[in-house]
Amino acid sequence: MKSEHRILRGPCLTEKANIQLEVDNKVVFKVDSTANKIDIKKAVEKMFDVKVKHVHTANMHGKQKRVGKSTGFTNDWKKAYVTLSEGNISFVDEL
Repeated sequence: MKSEHRILRGPCLTEKANIQLEVDNKVVFKVDSTANKIDIKKAVEKMFDVKVKHVHTANMHGKQKRVGKSTGFTNDWKKAYVTLSEGNISFVDEL
């Protein structure tokens, strides 16, 4: 198993993720594309000392970008929706 810091790349801080955190107690993470649900669950429980109920994953495809005449794509990435049964995780944005 990879270390927890390599599995969890960071939180996904969007409006939709914030609403899901408040309503359904779900936290959204950007994760390693090779990580499976069991690895993600163990990493979240170990790093944040919470109890995980469910883990759902989604593969996000890179968007097409254009700079001048040349076009390309951003990298594909994986997103994990983690439902917490006990505990709470909060991410504070400091400006």
